[in-house]
Amino acid sequence: MSKKLINIEDYRQQAKAKLPRIIFDYLDGGAEDEKGLQHNRSIFNDWRFKPQRFVDISNRDISCNLFNRNWDAPFAIAPTGLNSSFWPKGDSLLAKSAAKANIPFILSTASNMSIEEVAHSCDGEKWFQLYVVHEELAIQMVRRALNSGYTTLIITLDVGINGYRERDIRNEFGLPLRFSPSLVIDGMMHPGWTLRFIRNGMPQLANFITSQSQSLEVQAALMSRQMDTRFNLDSLKRIRELWPHTLLVKGIVRTEDAKNAINCGADGVILSNHGGRQLDCSVSPMETLQEVFTSINQPILIDSGFRRGSDIVKALCLGASMVCLGRATLYGLAANGEIGVNEVIQLLKNDIDRTLAQIGCSSVKQLSTKFIMHR
Repeated sequence: MSKKLINIEDYRQQAKAKLPRIIFDYLDGGAEDEKGLQHNRSIFNDWRFKPQRFVDISNRDISCNLFNRNWDAPFAIAPTGLNSSFWPKGDSLLAKSAAKANIPFILSTASNMSIEEVAHSCDGEKWFQLYVVHEELAIQMVRRALNSGYTTLIITLDVGINGYRERDIRNEFGLPLRFSPSLVIDGMMHPGWTLRFIRNGMPQLANFITSQSQSLEVQAALMSRQMDTRFNLDSLKRIRELWPHTLLVKGIVRTEDAKNAINCGADGVILSNHGGRQLDCSVSPMETLQEVFTSINQPILIDSGFRRGSDIVKALCLGASMVCLGRATLYGLAANGEIGVNEVIQLLKNDIDRTLAQIGCSSVKQLSTKFIMHR
């Protein structure tokens, strides 16, 4: 009898059992000593709830409104790369699950399905996350996302250079996958993943392959996979002029950076340390959330380390409008494809509802610092 999966850690363990080590390490790992990964999780222990009583909690509402749209839960599926490494057509499956749950899905520049393919795969609202590898290529991708009906553009700032991810270095992880003897043996130990991989072929960075650029400079940037290290506030302003819809800036932890983004026309920010995958000793965005909330009037989204509904509720109490989930939903995808993602989403919805009931709050819209105390 298969084990009942009742929390995100259970899905993580299931993903670990089903994926070859090189693939799981890419999903699960962080930078250097991975202290940032540990810090992102342990930081939630620094806040405790202060439940209130004598409140009618018979009807509870976990829905939220963001950018003039009603969502069924206060979380989104964050942009993540190489999702087809975990399950074929992973980007599309995540998008379909998000549409079914009425939550936002954010497609990564480093996706294995193109901007256009994902747009055609489901009818839910889709957002696009942009890595600025080269300004010419960035302009192309912005226009492609606009033409494909994406409603929100997210510019990620914290990957000027890649983090030193030691698991990936030791495993010689990269695309295309290098078929070393250890990988072949590991693949034989995970026949379900291997059969899916053989049937669907080697994952590729679809948005780069479909680029129409003929510039030698752009092609060189694509081959090296290096971000534009010259990106600055003027660069942000130029993209703002190209994009007529909602624009968010991701990868911020400092208040002054949030203010600068808003002053350049951003409609909100996503506080993030890239899930501990870039700078190992970065602060958690939870540590600066309240300060940023008191400094800007625009919506604040946040990611990095969220695994339980109570984590999400704590962020909402401190001023976040929505939480973005990366590894949590990917563990579901790796464990059981679209079904696994659906289960993780429902599990977290139930977590949030249960937490609201236990702290004496009938709606996420009523959450504030009165429900929480810093240890």
